[in-house]
Amino acid sequence: MGLEIELCVVGLGPTGRALAHRAMRAGLYVTAIDSRPERLWTPTYACWVDELPQWLPSSVISARVEAMTAWAGTEHRIERPYCVLSNQGLRDALPLDDATVLAGRATRVDAHEVELADGRIVRAAVVVDARGLHRVEQRRAVSAHGIFVSAETAAPMLAEGEGLLLDWRRDNGAGPDEPPSFLYAVPVGDGTVIFEETSLGLRGGMPQHELRKRLRNRLAAHGVQVTGAEPSEAPHYPLDQPPPKKGAGAVIPFGSRGGMMHPTTSYSVADSLALVDTAVSAVCDERDPVAELWPWQARLVYWMRMRGLWGLGRLTTDQSIAMFESFLQASPRGQRALLSAHDDYAALAAVLFDTVARVRPFRWRYDLVGWTNRNRWAGYAFERQAHRRSGRPRGGPAELLDVSTVPGRNP
Repeated sequence: MGLEIELCVVGLGPTGRALAHRAMRAGLYVTAIDSRPERLWTPTYACWVDELPQWLPSSVISARVEAMTAWAGTEHRIERPYCVLSNQGLRDALPLDDATVLAGRATRVDAHEVELADGRIVRAAVVVDARGLHRVEQRRAVSAHGIFVSAETAAPMLAEGEGLLLDWRRDNGAGPDEPPSFLYAVPVGDGTVIFEETSLGLRGGMPQHELRKRLRNRLAAHGVQVTGAEPSEAPHYPLDQPPPKKGAGAVIPFGSRGGMMHPTTSYSVADSLALVDTAVSAVCDERDPVAELWPWQARLVYWMRMRGLWGLGRLTTDQSIAMFESFLQASPRGQRALLSAHDDYAALAAVLFDTVARVRPFRWRYDLVGWTNRNRWAGYAFERQAHRRSGRPRGGPAELLDVSTVPGRNP
């Protein structure tokens, strides 16, 4: 196109659209590129209410839970409001009326130039890549199988106004020598509830058929009757995307592509939304956005969380229960340091140390820190299931779904 602009944003998922919107509101000349810019996002996004930036209206919240429940060795209540976002409400809150929006697939993204598949070229002073993450392959991943049921169907396990952040009770049918998984469940705001069996930290993730089987076992154990025809979703994406290196004059990765995927919880949207204005301010003042987004405190937090991810990926179910039981006894600040704070390194270091120190029996601490069983589940062969319709085997990499617009909490 030969047009010099101030900011070009590639990828219009929630974080890319938010960045383009706030940059436009700051007076920058913005061009945004997406293969399907009018498409409404489909994943289920959720976060803690206090993570949302003040400039977002309340209409972005579809459902709210005042206190989430977590089951490890015992039941715990986390007195911190939680919400599921309205995809339509969030999109409506991020208009791009004064930006140039181009429909097309970016085939080349450089520091100051983006080339589209049809040959068009956009030149800009700053280019931000917000297209989400690459495929999982053998990276540390989150995998989940979720189904949507009516609130009435969900009632035996989840009452109105309740939510399950983590449910590690041993009722999903998995044996002690199998990789662990837990349940996540929240109302989504349209009269339905999502139940999602979730695996964190395995290399390559857990196959959908295994998660589906465990979810059905768990729901049946609590009297939740499902038919198999319920709408579903299948999140599957890597958790180990590192923060970008500092340096002016380079492409700026943002959102999950820019290291904002939380390694131990799989949340990313809320953190990205909270950091949008930091990035925009840096662009306006001609500073390096990466340096502003990733001070040493935030990089240290990421480094510590990655150690937590590696620990999660090698634990048994019993060890996972013991570890989360220990963590859920932490102070509110300690819990926030692990779950959401971007740069509270001192509190995070303290809560990680205390969590390991309280785990019993003592020998399990060696697994947590990686002195023993570092690669416990490497190469684990999940039992393959035959597809009833075609007779073809299901499971494994072919069945694992990559989500190009990575959710904030999906699982």
